[in-house]
Amino acid sequence: MSEDITLTENTGALQGKTIFITGASRGIGRAIALKCAADGANIAIAAKSAEPHPKLPGTIFSVAEEVEAAGGKALPMQVDVREEDQVAGALKKTADTFGGIDGVINNAGAINLTSVEATSPKRYDLMMDINARGVYLTAHLAMPYLKQSASGHILSLSPPINLEPRWLGPFAPYALSKYGMTILSMGLAEELRESNISVATLWPQTIVATAAIEFAVGSREMFDQSRKPGVMADAAYEILSTSDKSLSGVQLIDETLLRARGVDDFSQYAHNPAKAGELMVDLFLDP
Repeated sequence: MSEDITLTENTGALQGKTIFITGASRGIGRAIALKCAADGANIAIAAKSAEPHPKLPGTIFSVAEEVEAAGGKALPMQVDVREEDQVAGALKKTADTFGGIDGVINNAGAINLTSVEATSPKRYDLMMDINARGVYLTAHLAMPYLKQSASGHILSLSPPINLEPRWLGPFAPYALSKYGMTILSMGLAEELRESNISVATLWPQTIVATAAIEFAVGSREMFDQSRKPGVMADAAYEILSTSDKSLSGVQLIDETLLRARGVDDFSQYAHNPAKAGELMVDLFLDP
């Protein structure tokens, strides 16, 4: 659990609530699942990893055990967010099992930091399908359930829109897929303005020690410049616990939100506390 350290206190706001999380078998998704579980939430673990991977620890079943141990109820389901029938079936099973759905977190993602010339059509389609289309599909299919909640949430892990050329030129395909998530979320917030569903995005101020950093962005050495997934879990918990829709339509940064909620010491979130002053600002954010 040291990798998932959280600093904010659980308030019980999610007791009995049902949260559907894509990509929850490891990393940030897993950390959010455990944070919400500690509040007594029901967690639908919707991810592709049903079998152990030699380089990537964690499966839907191992996280389910951790969720139960943390105090929540777990429903592990193998789901590919590109497949409509799988997403629809998982959402229905979640609602049937727990009596409804109160929050959907679009955490599953695909990353490839390559230029247009260097990105194959297959890789481009993968990023667009999992990132941008995944938000559309999950929100589209979850909306009937969320409208039955007293305080529904759709939260997508995507960055604020930043059109500076330095963020577009090196890896426009990935940027397009992530900005697509944000634009869809902004549109959903407006579409659902009169509903009981809040829609927001969340992005880390610094890079977070996950498999994406180790294998897709750089190497494990970059963990020394990273924070633990718990910082995003704490921020997501604050969002899910906010019932007045004051955050709907907002592109949130984890550190900014947590500071506004009273956190002022972020050193314990550092993957390597000795390097806490040398953290790397995440993609799409200007220093």
